[in-house]
Amino acid sequence: MNPPPLRFDLIAFDWDGTLFDSTGLIVQCIQQACRDCGVAVPAREQAAYVIGLGLQDALRHAAPELDPARYRELGMRYREHYLERQHELVLFEGTLEMLRDLQARRHRLAVATGKSRRGLDEALAHVQLAGVFDGSRTADETAGKPHPRMLHELMQEFGVEPDRVLMVGDTTHDLQLAVNAGVARVGVSFGAHDHAAFEPFGPLFVAHSTAELHRWLLEHA
Repeated sequence: MNPPPLRFDLIAFDWDGTLFDSTGLIVQCIQQACRDCGVAVPAREQAAYVIGLGLQDALRHAAPELDPARYRELGMRYREHYLERQHELVLFEGTLEMLRDLQARRHRLAVATGKSRRGLDEALAHVQLAGVFDGSRTADETAGKPHPRMLHELMQEFGVEPDRVLMVGDTTHDLQLAVNAGVARVGVSFGAHDHAAFEPFGPLFVAHSTAELHRWLLEHA
């Protein structure tokens, strides 16, 4: 039996909470950085909400009462805590197999993330994923989510029209990015945001595990 024809030429994935099991650590590092700076520590839900945004936008949301002149200090404290513990992080089980199957079907694969370029490159090296992705965009080299620029740039890079692009992410920021860029979207419920908030963004599917996402992509992407 022949495999179904490709519906999407380019599949763009968010990183943290979608491919990389990092939500808990990011939340803890945001909370610890706030403690270090003597501001109110956000609850888990508040800290998790900002995941996917660029770092400066995330910190402004997590610590709105902090003097803006100290956001750089808060960002440095966050990075220090994260770098101390990033060796603990792993891909969600089954992620590498999923990506390899999509590669074998000749999908273009990309990362669209709120991480910095340095942070993404370090993560890709850490999990030995160099060469799996055809392209990537980070929040410090283009506009952060949910501005559509990072997806627009990826579409231009690969010569792909919006109706041939799929965005996969774990937050409303990812899905709003896809809406703003005019592309299809799929949510995953095992990351930072409650999947009950996904409905207004019209995802084609919400996956509750990497295995479920893997199956859906092979059947419908």
